[in-house]
Amino acid sequence: MMKIDTTKLDVHSDWIPAESGDSSAPTLVFIHGWLLSRRYWEPLIDTLKVDFSCLSYDLRGFGTAHESIDKSLNEPNLYTLEAYAKDLQTLLDDRGIDRAWLIGHSLGGSIALWGAHLMGDRISGVTCVNAGGGIYLKEEFETFRNAGQQMLKFRPKWLANVPLLDRVFAQASACQNLGRAWGRQRLVDFVSADFTAAKGSLLESTTEAEVHRLPQLVSELQQPVHFIAGDLDRIMEPRYVRHLASFHPKFQQCNDSVLELTHCGHFAMVEYPDRVGNAIRNAIAQAQIKTP
Repeated sequence: MMKIDTTKLDVHSDWIPAESGDSSAPTLVFIHGWLLSRRYWEPLIDTLKVDFSCLSYDLRGFGTAHESIDKSLNEPNLYTLEAYAKDLQTLLDDRGIDRAWLIGHSLGGSIALWGAHLMGDRISGVTCVNAGGGIYLKEEFETFRNAGQQMLKFRPKWLANVPLLDRVFAQASACQNLGRAWGRQRLVDFVSADFTAAKGSLLESTTEAEVHRLPQLVSELQQPVHFIAGDLDRIMEPRYVRHLASFHPKFQQCNDSVLELTHCGHFAMVEYPDRVGNAIRNAIAQAQIKTP
């Protein structure tokens, strides 16, 4: 593990060099979702590390990064999608990575899109996993934001020790039972996430302006962008994934830019790591063929 300083906050990351030693392939950079951590990428990285160098990290205030968050920094703009994308840029600078393929889950998908927007040619492409949006429904978003804030207020540390609660977390929002080990990981990440970061990222990413900005941002991207959806995902339904994907300038030319996995919930990278891994390999191979 390494720790770097980004906007006075530590980022915790794991670096795995490609086993094949192929320097021509882009580095895969993994960005997790809200109230999660970099651990959820491990099954997917295991399928890809043979051919690709992989970098996963914890967003500020989440995973192990909650331990070193600077409590004196309480500015809301620290938790916007753009701010997190700038952290990503700093991380790539620190690692000396000049060509990356970004893979983001849920909230991390939006951060990946912002990263591609900010860094241009440095980003070879983006794969969004269970990530979409672009449609602002006022009442639904207000309900979601209020429910999220209330949930964040009730996360006592002892919750992680409640018997059998890990089984509940192993099944929540997933079609496949992830198993008690993953349920335990989700429970720990849920309890330990920094309140300010969790609340800030929730509110900043769901404003009307931010929701409407995302399709515009996608429409401006020149890099290939691929989306992976779960047909039974109730957090990010496939229709919202396809909606956001449709704004990419090459959407009509790439009928396979959206992959919908059957009997899959909101954790495609854990539920079906092999299928997600194959989709990422195919996307990168297509991009390399089209590159002069």
